[in-house]
Amino acid sequence: MPAEKVYVGIGSNLGDPVSTVRGAIELLAKISKSKLVNHSSLYQSEPLGDVCQDDYVNAVAALESSLQPGALLLELLAIEKTYHRQRDPALRWGPRTLDLDIILYGNQLINDSDLTIPHREMHNRLFVLKPLFEISGEMSIPGLGSLRSLIDNAPELKINLINL
Repeated sequence: MPAEKVYVGIGSNLGDPVSTVRGAIELLAKISKSKLVNHSSLYQSEPLGDVCQDDYVNAVAALESSLQPGALLLELLAIEKTYHRQRDPALRWGPRTLDLDIILYGNQLINDSDLTIPHREMHNRLFVLKPLFEISGEMSIPGLGSLRSLIDNAPELKINLINL
């Protein structure tokens, strides 16, 4: 399979989220049959939902990968496990040590029980859209339209660039 451009969303708000996001980027660079080609700055964003929790640190990484989307997802889950990610289905938007999501996989549209690409909520998440724009510039999102339009129409959210 030829390499596809893949964008991965990264988020953390437990422990030391800045170190966690940086460490996750380093581990993304080590995924087999994949190459880390770019990553955004780190952003601080307020949490979604009504669970009381700390702000998140977010970023987006760009990979070139020849892994199938499902195989790449397994690699991301393994990286999350490295950071002791606990999944509680009853707590959809709860705090987490690390969250890795495939945002885009080339121009593919995927909707199955394990994976939805483009990510089903990306159009509502400035903490994904702004870092994505930072590393990709204007682009068309399959099934959703222009990235600039998505940013302009996304729900308001406090998001700030982290100056390190």
